[in-house]
Amino acid sequence: MSVQVDGLTKLYGRQKAVNEISFAAKPGRILGFLGPNGAGKSTTMQMLTSYLHPSAGSVAICGFDTQVQSLEVRRRIGYLPENTPLYLDMYVKEFLGFVANTYQLKNVSLKVQQVIELVGLQDEQHKKIAALSKGYKQRVGLAQAIIHDPEVLILDEPTSGLDPNQLIDIRSLIKKLGIDKTVILSTHIMQEVEALCDDVIIINKGNVVANGTIQDLKLQHNSSSLEDVFRKLTLGTEAS
Repeated sequence: MSVQVDGLTKLYGRQKAVNEISFAAKPGRILGFLGPNGAGKSTTMQMLTSYLHPSAGSVAICGFDTQVQSLEVRRRIGYLPENTPLYLDMYVKEFLGFVANTYQLKNVSLKVQQVIELVGLQDEQHKKIAALSKGYKQRVGLAQAIIHDPEVLILDEPTSGLDPNQLIDIRSLIKKLGIDKTVILSTHIMQEVEALCDDVIIINKGNVVANGTIQDLKLQHNSSSLEDVFRKLTLGTEAS
């Protein structure tokens, strides 16, 4: 398994943001990580990337423990957080070069040009990031997440702010990346999950309430859509 999570817990005072969750993510498969706002999705993702330390439990990324081998973990992870932190005063090409140098990549200019073409930033590469639309800033965020060719991609709302044409392009790219990488994808768009994901985890109030393939979850809950399953498990009622 590229990602192995066992008994992962995060406490904030007496509140359990994440409550002893366990799951695995495999290479060559895209895992949809779903839940309502406040369910613990972003907190979990931040623990997977070594950004947050868990209160209990463990995470292994490609066999490396996130708490004791965090540098090895970060070399193998590409992370796009929900609110992408970017250096707004830098030019797109300059910023991606900075990221590539941080990872100590060889042939930096070539790597930067390849990732610019991959995410469709050719016409924006000489602009300051501050001048970009939200959708293009999102593309820059995705570019920095994949420039070092990581084995594991963790994407928190990767299509947020994209127009319909950009949505198609970025979804196609994620699908392509998922062929040989492990991808964990958080989104509120159920149609996106059904189009992209092989497996799904649903968490609610910090607890895993579903874990399986989309088809299996539909069968288990006698539902015709993933949205129906989601509503049943997070609202406790049948979808109307």
